[in-house]
Amino acid sequence: MNILLEITNHKRKEIENIKGKNLAYWESFPDFGRETISLKKLLDAQTSKGIIAEFKRKSPSKGIFDANAKPEIITKGYVDAGVSALSILTDYTYFGGGIPDLLSARKTNPFTPILRKDFIVDTSQIYEAKAIGADVVLLIAASLSPKEVHEFAVCAKKLGLETLLEVKEKSEVEPYLNEYIDIIGVNNRNLEDFTVDINRSVEISGILPQNMTRISESGISKPEAIIHLRKSGFTGFLIGEAFMQTKDPIGNCEKLIGMI
Repeated sequence: MNILLEITNHKRKEIENIKGKNLAYWESFPDFGRETISLKKLLDAQTSKGIIAEFKRKSPSKGIFDANAKPEIITKGYVDAGVSALSILTDYTYFGGGIPDLLSARKTNPFTPILRKDFIVDTSQIYEAKAIGADVVLLIAASLSPKEVHEFAVCAKKLGLETLLEVKEKSEVEPYLNEYIDIIGVNNRNLEDFTVDINRSVEISGILPQNMTRISESGISKPEAIIHLRKSGFTGFLIGEAFMQTKDPIGNCEKLIGMI
Protein backbone atom coordinates (compact mmCIF):
# COMPACT_ATOMS: atom_id res chain seq x y z
CA MET A 1 0.00 0.00 0.00
CA ASN A 2 1.42 3.42 -0.93
CA ILE A 3 1.31 6.23 1.59
CA LEU A 4 -1.47 8.16 -0.17
CA LEU A 5 -3.83 5.18 -0.02
CA GLU A 6 -2.96 4.63 3.62
CA ILE A 7 -3.66 8.27 4.48
CA THR A 8 -6.91 8.34 2.50
CA ASN A 9 -8.24 5.19 4.15
CA HIS A 10 -7.42 6.64 7.57
CA LYS A 11 -9.09 9.94 6.67
CA ARG A 12 -12.37 8.24 5.75
CA LYS A 13 -12.55 6.84 9.28
CA GLU A 14 -11.34 10.04 10.91
CA ILE A 15 -14.07 12.30 9.53
CA GLU A 16 -17.02 10.24 10.73
CA ASN A 17 -17.60 12.77 13.51
CA ILE A 18 -18.32 15.65 11.09
CA LYS A 19 -20.26 13.80 8.38
CA GLY A 20 -23.92 14.66 8.42
CA LYS A 21 -23.54 18.04 10.13
CA ASN A 22 -26.28 20.32 8.81
CA LEU A 23 -25.81 23.73 7.20
CA ALA A 24 -26.86 25.57 10.35
CA TYR A 25 -23.95 23.99 12.20
CA TRP A 26 -21.40 25.27 9.69
CA GLU A 27 -23.05 28.68 9.46
CA SER A 28 -22.49 29.10 13.19
CA PHE A 29 -18.74 29.48 12.55
CA PRO A 30 -17.70 33.18 12.30
CA ASP A 31 -15.67 32.68 9.11
CA PHE A 32 -18.34 30.76 7.19
CA GLY A 33 -19.81 33.98 5.83
CA ARG A 34 -16.54 35.72 4.98
CA GLU A 35 -15.83 36.61 1.37
CA THR A 36 -13.05 34.37 0.09
CA ILE A 37 -9.89 35.60 -1.62
CA SER A 38 -9.16 34.32 -5.13
CA LEU A 39 -5.82 32.60 -5.50
CA LYS A 40 -6.50 32.02 -9.19
CA LYS A 41 -6.95 35.73 -9.93
CA LEU A 42 -3.80 36.55 -8.00
CA LEU A 43 -1.71 34.00 -9.93
CA ASP A 44 -3.26 34.89 -13.30
CA ALA A 45 -2.43 38.56 -12.76
CA GLN A 46 1.26 37.56 -12.46
CA THR A 47 1.93 40.57 -10.26
CA SER A 48 3.47 38.49 -7.49
CA LYS A 49 6.29 36.00 -7.09
CA GLY A 50 3.79 33.13 -7.03
CA ILE A 51 5.25 31.52 -3.91
CA ILE A 52 2.75 29.51 -1.86
CA ALA A 53 4.50 28.84 1.42
CA GLU A 54 3.37 25.81 3.37
CA PHE A 55 3.15 25.39 7.12
CA LYS A 56 3.58 21.84 8.39
CA ARG A 57 5.36 20.24 11.31
CA LYS A 58 6.27 16.88 9.80
CA SER A 59 5.87 14.65 6.77
CA PRO A 60 5.72 10.87 6.23
CA SER A 61 8.95 10.95 4.22
CA LYS A 62 11.07 13.37 6.27
CA GLY A 63 9.72 12.92 9.80
CA ILE A 64 9.36 15.78 12.29
CA PHE A 65 10.58 19.27 11.32
CA ASP A 66 9.44 21.23 14.37
CA ALA A 67 6.66 19.79 16.50
CA ASN A 68 6.26 23.11 18.32
CA ALA A 69 6.26 25.43 15.32
CA LYS A 70 3.88 28.38 15.78
CA PRO A 71 1.64 29.03 12.75
CA GLU A 72 0.89 32.62 13.75
CA ILE A 73 4.61 33.46 13.80
CA ILE A 74 5.77 31.54 10.75
CA THR A 75 2.85 32.42 8.47
CA LYS A 76 3.11 36.12 9.30
CA GLY A 77 6.82 35.91 8.52
CA TYR A 78 6.04 34.28 5.19
CA VAL A 79 3.51 36.97 4.29
CA ASP A 80 5.86 39.77 5.36
CA ALA A 81 8.52 38.16 3.15
CA GLY A 82 6.21 38.54 0.15
CA VAL A 83 4.59 35.15 -0.48
CA SER A 84 1.46 35.12 -2.61
CA ALA A 85 -0.47 32.59 -0.52
CA LEU A 86 -0.28 30.12 2.34
CA SER A 87 -0.85 26.38 2.43
CA ILE A 88 -1.80 24.99 5.82
CA LEU A 89 -1.70 21.27 6.61
CA THR A 90 -4.74 20.33 8.68
CA ASP A 91 -4.00 16.59 8.87
CA TYR A 92 -2.73 15.62 12.31
CA THR A 93 -1.79 11.93 12.08
CA TYR A 94 0.65 12.15 9.20
CA PHE A 95 1.61 15.84 9.11
CA GLY A 96 1.21 17.08 12.68
CA GLY A 97 -1.26 19.78 11.67
CA GLY A 98 -4.80 20.61 12.61
CA ILE A 99 -7.69 23.00 12.22
CA PRO A 100 -6.28 25.34 14.93
CA ASP A 101 -3.28 25.95 12.66
CA LEU A 102 -5.48 27.24 9.84
CA LEU A 103 -7.63 29.27 12.21
CA SER A 104 -4.47 30.88 13.57
CA ALA A 105 -3.08 31.58 10.09
CA ARG A 106 -6.39 33.10 9.00
CA LYS A 107 -6.59 35.39 12.01
CA THR A 108 -2.99 36.52 11.58
CA ASN A 109 -3.21 36.98 7.79
CA PRO A 110 -6.72 38.18 6.94
CA PHE A 111 -5.89 39.34 3.39
CA THR A 112 -3.84 36.36 2.16
CA PRO A 113 -5.31 33.42 0.21
CA ILE A 114 -5.10 30.18 2.19
CA LEU A 115 -5.15 26.65 0.79
CA ARG A 116 -6.48 24.00 3.13
CA LYS A 117 -4.00 21.19 2.53
CA ASP A 118 -5.68 17.95 3.52
CA PHE A 119 -7.10 14.79 2.03
CA ILE A 120 -10.67 15.55 0.99
CA VAL A 121 -12.86 12.45 0.82
CA ASP A 122 -16.28 13.90 1.71
CA THR A 123 -18.23 17.12 1.14
CA SER A 124 -18.36 17.71 4.91
CA GLN A 125 -14.66 18.59 4.77
CA ILE A 126 -15.39 21.27 2.19
CA TYR A 127 -18.03 22.86 4.44
CA GLU A 128 -15.48 22.63 7.23
CA ALA A 129 -12.84 24.33 5.08
CA LYS A 130 -15.18 27.24 4.45
CA ALA A 131 -16.06 27.45 8.15
CA ILE A 132 -12.44 27.66 9.30
CA GLY A 133 -11.44 30.38 6.85
CA ALA A 134 -9.88 28.59 3.86
CA ASP A 135 -10.09 30.05 0.34
CA VAL A 136 -8.99 27.00 -1.64
CA VAL A 137 -9.42 23.25 -1.18
CA LEU A 138 -7.17 20.51 -2.54
CA LEU A 139 -8.64 17.60 -4.53
CA ILE A 140 -6.12 14.82 -5.18
CA ALA A 141 -6.84 12.85 -8.36
CA ALA A 142 -4.87 9.82 -7.18
CA SER A 143 -7.13 9.35 -4.15
CA LEU A 144 -10.52 10.16 -5.71
CA SER A 145 -12.68 9.12 -8.64
CA PRO A 146 -13.52 11.61 -11.43
CA LYS A 147 -17.12 11.58 -10.16
CA GLU A 148 -15.99 12.51 -6.64
CA VAL A 149 -13.76 15.30 -7.93
CA HIS A 150 -16.69 16.73 -9.89
CA GLU A 151 -19.02 16.49 -6.89
CA PHE A 152 -16.53 18.10 -4.53
CA ALA A 153 -15.63 20.87 -6.99
CA VAL A 154 -19.31 21.72 -7.46
CA CYS A 155 -19.74 21.86 -3.67
CA ALA A 156 -16.71 24.13 -3.30
CA LYS A 157 -17.94 26.48 -6.01
CA LYS A 158 -21.36 26.70 -4.32
CA LEU A 159 -19.62 27.83 -1.13
CA GLY A 160 -17.40 30.36 -2.90
CA LEU A 161 -14.22 28.30 -2.51
CA GLU A 162 -11.70 27.64 -5.27
CA THR A 163 -10.46 24.16 -6.12
CA LEU A 164 -6.92 22.99 -6.75
CA LEU A 165 -6.84 19.67 -8.60
CA GLU A 166 -3.60 17.81 -7.92
CA VAL A 167 -2.31 15.36 -10.54
CA LYS A 168 0.91 13.39 -10.77
CA GLU A 169 0.47 11.59 -14.10
CA LYS A 170 -0.60 12.67 -17.58
CA SER A 171 -3.31 10.02 -17.49
CA GLU A 172 -5.05 11.84 -14.62
CA VAL A 173 -5.59 15.12 -16.46
CA GLU A 174 -8.39 14.43 -18.94
CA PRO A 175 -10.63 12.23 -16.74
CA TYR A 176 -10.44 14.55 -13.73
CA LEU A 177 -10.42 18.04 -15.19
CA ASN A 178 -13.85 19.67 -15.28
CA GLU A 179 -15.35 23.14 -15.59
CA TYR A 180 -15.47 23.61 -11.81
CA ILE A 181 -11.71 23.23 -11.32
CA ASP A 182 -9.96 26.57 -10.90
CA ILE A 183 -6.30 25.59 -10.67
CA ILE A 184 -4.31 22.48 -11.54
CA GLY A 185 -1.30 21.45 -9.49
CA VAL A 186 1.34 18.94 -10.47
CA ASN A 187 2.93 16.98 -7.63
CA ASN A 188 6.59 16.36 -8.43
CA ARG A 189 6.84 13.73 -5.71
CA ASN A 190 6.49 10.00 -6.39
CA LEU A 191 4.32 8.83 -3.49
CA GLU A 192 5.61 5.26 -3.70
CA ASP A 193 9.33 5.91 -3.29
CA PHE A 194 9.24 9.66 -2.38
CA THR A 195 11.66 10.65 -5.15
CA VAL A 196 11.14 14.16 -6.53
CA ASP A 197 11.59 15.42 -10.09
CA ILE A 198 10.35 18.89 -11.12
CA ASN A 199 10.45 17.77 -14.76
CA ARG A 200 7.23 15.91 -13.96
CA SER A 201 5.55 19.34 -13.97
CA VAL A 202 7.20 20.30 -17.24
CA GLU A 203 6.12 17.07 -18.94
CA ILE A 204 2.51 17.29 -17.79
CA SER A 205 2.25 20.99 -18.66
CA GLY A 206 2.36 20.05 -22.34
CA ILE A 207 -1.12 18.52 -22.26
CA LEU A 208 -2.80 21.12 -20.04
CA PRO A 209 -5.28 23.65 -21.49
CA GLN A 210 -3.46 26.83 -22.46
CA ASN A 211 -5.48 29.04 -20.12
CA MET A 212 -5.25 26.73 -17.10
CA THR A 213 -3.74 28.28 -13.98
CA ARG A 214 -0.84 26.03 -12.94
CA ILE A 215 0.96 25.32 -9.69
CA SER A 216 4.03 23.12 -9.34
CA GLU A 217 4.28 21.30 -6.01
CA SER A 218 7.19 19.69 -4.14
CA GLY A 219 10.94 19.69 -4.69
CA ILE A 220 11.27 23.42 -5.36
CA SER A 221 14.06 25.10 -3.41
CA LYS A 222 16.09 27.18 -5.87
CA PRO A 223 15.25 30.20 -8.06
CA GLU A 224 16.56 28.34 -11.10
CA ALA A 225 13.78 25.76 -10.69
CA ILE A 226 11.14 28.50 -10.58
CA ILE A 227 12.53 30.13 -13.72
CA HIS A 228 12.51 26.73 -15.43
CA LEU A 229 8.91 26.07 -14.42
CA ARG A 230 7.72 29.52 -15.48
CA LYS A 231 8.79 28.72 -19.03
CA SER A 232 6.22 25.92 -18.97
CA GLY A 233 3.43 28.24 -17.89
CA PHE A 234 3.52 27.74 -14.12
CA THR A 235 2.68 30.83 -12.09
CA GLY A 236 2.37 29.19 -8.66
CA PHE A 237 5.05 27.33 -6.71
CA LEU A 238 4.09 25.45 -3.55
CA ILE A 239 7.05 25.20 -1.20
CA GLY A 240 6.98 23.54 2.19
CA GLU A 241 9.88 21.33 3.19
CA ALA A 242 12.51 23.65 1.70
CA PHE A 243 11.43 26.15 4.37
CA MET A 244 10.04 24.08 7.24
CA GLN A 245 12.86 21.56 7.57
CA THR A 246 15.37 24.35 8.18
CA LYS A 247 16.07 26.12 11.47
CA ASP A 248 14.92 29.42 9.98
CA PRO A 249 11.84 28.93 7.72
CA ILE A 250 11.12 32.65 7.47
CA GLY A 251 14.71 33.60 6.70
CA ASN A 252 14.97 30.96 3.99
CA CYS A 253 11.70 32.13 2.50
CA GLU A 254 12.95 35.72 2.42
CA LYS A 255 16.20 34.60 0.83
CA LEU A 256 14.49 32.65 -1.96
CA ILE A 257 12.05 35.43 -2.77
CA GLY A 258 14.91 37.92 -2.84
CA MET A 259 16.72 35.79 -5.41
CA ILE A 260 13.80 35.41 -7.82
